[in-house]
Amino acid sequence: MEQRARRPAPWQGQWPVIGAVSVGGAIGATARYGASLLWPTAPAAFPWTTLAVNAVGCALMGVLMALITEAGAPHRLLRPFLGTGILGGFTTFSTYAVDIQRLAGHRQPLLAVAYLAGTLLVALAAVWGAVATTRALLELRRRTA
Repeated sequence: MEQRARRPAPWQGQWPVIGAVSVGGAIGATARYGASLLWPTAPAAFPWTTLAVNAVGCALMGVLMALITEAGAPHRLLRPFLGTGILGGFTTFSTYAVDIQRLAGHRQPLLAVAYLAGTLLVALAAVWGAVATTRALLELRRRTA
């Protein structure tokens, strides 16, 4: 009788990844919370802090992804720690949604729509610009090396 190879449990071997994401997420969320304490937003005001946090986080994600794809094979925990963990915890698209709802609730529908569209455009531009800039800098470095 032939023995079948035992299939590992789905979570087996994933604990280091879960730990990296958890620690990174705690760091990112703490940084985001710190930003909200340093630059609080009044209830009916445009949420500049959340917009800035999301723009910076998206730009850093663009840099990270460009470096990872261009620089070779990084440690297997680098992307979960930095990308999913720190930057995922730092960026706050759930607060973005709450901010839109808050602005609409304070009878600021035009501001809510501007924030809705503006954040999306700024976030996409930040990722694209960071990827393009990082790749250009890496190419320049390769040529001069």
